[in-house]
Amino acid sequence: MADWWHLAQEKGWIDLALSIGLRILLALLVLYVGNRLARWVVGLALKAMARAEMEEASRQFISRTIYVALLVVLILGILQVAFGVQANSLIAVLGAAGLAVGLAMKDSLSNVASGLMLVSLKPFRVGDIVTIAGETGKVETVSMFQTRLRGADNQTIVLPNSLITADSIINLTPDSRRRIELVVGISYDASIEVARAEALKIMQSDPRVLADPAADVLVYELADNSVNLGIRCHVGNDDYFVTKCELTERIKLAFDAAGIGIPFPQRDVHMYHHRAPTTATATATGSVAETTANEGISLDSSQHQPSTDPE
Repeated sequence: MADWWHLAQEKGWIDLALSIGLRILLALLVLYVGNRLARWVVGLALKAMARAEMEEASRQFISRTIYVALLVVLILGILQVAFGVQANSLIAVLGAAGLAVGLAMKDSLSNVASGLMLVSLKPFRVGDIVTIAGETGKVETVSMFQTRLRGADNQTIVLPNSLITADSIINLTPDSRRRIELVVGISYDASIEVARAEALKIMQSDPRVLADPAADVLVYELADNSVNLGIRCHVGNDDYFVTKCELTERIKLAFDAAGIGIPFPQRDVHMYHHRAPTTATATATGSVAETTANEGISLDSSQHQPSTDPE
């Protein structure tokens, strides 16, 4: 503050304002040119990584890291050249500020570390369909702090990188194909062989179902109300959802046409009827006439009511 005051006394306030304005304009000009150069360097790095056939998520993460690092160097240079800030003092201030910011932003720094793990371990790639923390979507970008997915309903799902590495990652597209598995229950009096033949015929007639591995139908379980069949086949990743829905509908229609029932849950209910109290018991309670009348009521009559619990 004292330096600015002395300069103002020596040069005058107008000259000082002009000097400061010129420095600000110079800083903005250097910032603009430096930002363009930083983007140009990042573009060269992206081309080099593409020629090296580096995975897309790694390219995105590294390019963003290079860009942020170049901007930090650019801002330090502007402060030193345009405003005369000493590098040693600036580094000391930035070190102290960096420590404070690091303690305050430990969660964000953990996201950066998790991002490095995702880039190095590569549990998924850009374009893969994954399920993370109960969210399913297509991977769009992997940045320093977060990963962005595109959901089935076209919604954007943003997940912190630290949450991804702390949870299980289910990659649904590690290969070019994906298995469809339908569990369909048939009644116990239905023929398993007929049901298997109908399901296989439907799957083999669909051109989207791959011949290798071959489709199959297995008995999964003898359940309480049905015989559960596992109907399985493989399709391409892009055909998975639509093919699964269409196969489910066609198998249901084929089973109906073949007389194969798909049962509802069933329960056996047992009804117990009990006679009215005997004459001796009724006499003890002073109800002889009522007991005599009740003995004439049939068990099937709607007037009959059990007088005691069956247990």
